[in-house]
Amino acid sequence: MARVFGDPVQVAVCGGRPVRFVWRDRPYRVLRVLEHWVTTRDWWREQHTGDPFWENPGEREFWRVEATPAEEVGVYELRHEPSGDAWTLSRMWD
Repeated sequence: MARVFGDPVQVAVCGGRPVRFVWRDRPYRVLRVLEHWVTTRDWWREQHTGDPFWENPGEREFWRVEATPAEEVGVYELRHEPSGDAWTLSRMWD
């Protein structure tokens, strides 16, 4: 069953890949990367406000990983916005 979140997470990266993240004050260790893809932002849905961001809408990077905080293993989808170096937990499967 998939659950959708939008929670910010702190992610440690090594070699360009997430290796650890902290979600709700709990550390998770990434066991393996299952999928990785990049999309462009939905710039056509955003209002033009004169912000320089509008000129360069940027990309979103997604990582579907298998991770564990302790004994149980789950699948987590991490979203990275490189323009602001912000990470979000998008989805979780258990």
